[in-house]
Amino acid sequence: MSSHPRVLSSLILLATLATLLTSPPTAAAAPIEPATQTARIPDPRFGIIETYHAPADAAASGAGWTRITFEWNQIQPAGPDSWVEYPIPDAAIDAERAAGREVVGLLVTTPGWAWAQFGGKNVPAGLDLPLNDPGNLWATFVRTIVTRHRNRIQHWIIWNEPDIWGTDFQSWGGTVEEFARLMEVAYRVAREANPNAVIHLPAVTHWWDVNYGREPFLERLLDALAARPEAQQYGYFFDAFTLHLYFNADTLYDLSQYYQGMLRTHGLNKPLWIVETNAPPSNDPAWPIQGPNFNITQEEQAAFMVQGLAMALAAGAERVAVYKMADREGDHVNAEPFGLVRLDGTRRPAFTAYQVATTYLAGFRQGSLLRRDNATVVRIRRANGWTTVAWARGPEAVEVRLEAHARSARLVDWHGNVSLINARGGFYTLTLPASACTHPAAPCLIGGEPWMIVEGGLSSSAPAPGTTPPAVSPNPATPTPRFTPTPKSGKNQIS
Repeated sequence: MSSHPRVLSSLILLATLATLLTSPPTAAAAPIEPATQTARIPDPRFGIIETYHAPADAAASGAGWTRITFEWNQIQPAGPDSWVEYPIPDAAIDAERAAGREVVGLLVTTPGWAWAQFGGKNVPAGLDLPLNDPGNLWATFVRTIVTRHRNRIQHWIIWNEPDIWGTDFQSWGGTVEEFARLMEVAYRVAREANPNAVIHLPAVTHWWDVNYGREPFLERLLDALAARPEAQQYGYFFDAFTLHLYFNADTLYDLSQYYQGMLRTHGLNKPLWIVETNAPPSNDPAWPIQGPNFNITQEEQAAFMVQGLAMALAAGAERVAVYKMADREGDHVNAEPFGLVRLDGTRRPAFTAYQVATTYLAGFRQGSLLRRDNATVVRIRRANGWTTVAWARGPEAVEVRLEAHARSARLVDWHGNVSLINARGGFYTLTLPASACTHPAAPCLIGGEPWMIVEGGLSSSAPAPGTTPPAVSPNPATPTPRFTPTPKSGKNQIS
């Protein structure tokens, strides 16, 4: 969501959360390791949106990529001959890249002068004209901006949350068939301007359509793309697909699996990016929320940082990012404070949790998930070892026994405190703190404080996970079913 309130997602998630979800050690703590306190080479798998608003904090955060929203109506406000370096000067984009953060561009919002005369909201005029026809205004804009940033930006997300409809914040008022043409034009023109360009489908929120009983937008779009005459020749006009998922770590995994299964039923295998996630707090005195949709403490937001990043990796997301770097004047339209950095420049606890998570999850190679009624365990295989992330799912503490790969390991909390844990009989045993459960749900909306067992060395950096146009599977698989935890009756433990 870049130009309308996140409150939409929270309201929708609130309405259907129950239908989707299924039913500390005493060792002395040490300070956070220096790698998370100072600037370091970031793992490009992890991002934060709009890092350019707080570049010093971004350098300390561990973010390896960011997104910049290029609103066409702000770039060419007065007509086809106007051009504004919006939202930041080109030099600021260069500064982001020089700091080690890859920049991803988001294209959205047709200027009024370029609207089709009889089309819906934001449908560009001349969309069905040939790609080299000056009357195809969208083709001309895409060609210009991709060429301009050819050496700066390789990844382009086309549009934002077109699945939200019926509000003033609707970003797309045309048909799904018109949107399929928008994607075709953007893909072909961008690839002509920059053969290395990687084109993403627009991010969808899932909940808006599902709560109103509509077939998910992405399902309808995939059908419309497949109907385009040259769809197979051009890889269905996209290289990756994108989700925006908020407030609950379970949904990051479950909906990622759901949409990956949706692509497989269409014979497609494309990388997934979770470009926006967060669980903004409602109790920060710097930004109090009256009557919040979800009662979330700053500590729960911090816990979500670790939980959410771990679940995204376990779900197979190629990249994941937090919305967003810093609160800004005028952000109160969003209702909730999404920034890891407050307006006054101080950092929320979630900032530290993000630092810690990116430190100990860097170098990701493989992930797996184990869920029960009372605890979640994500096991991450890294380039130099293992990181096991575990948290209680309910309002009671849970004892867990976790397989060991070494005789001892670091035990890390989201604050960055590090202690030593020893294995006994091939297992680590620890007690996971209960969830505060400030918002009623079963299991709790956000689990308890997560612990990380870190075995082996740390990765100061990792190669960028490259997105390439994937081959079409000749035997598409069926959708992955939603995971149903198996209760362990009468016991608050998991092994």
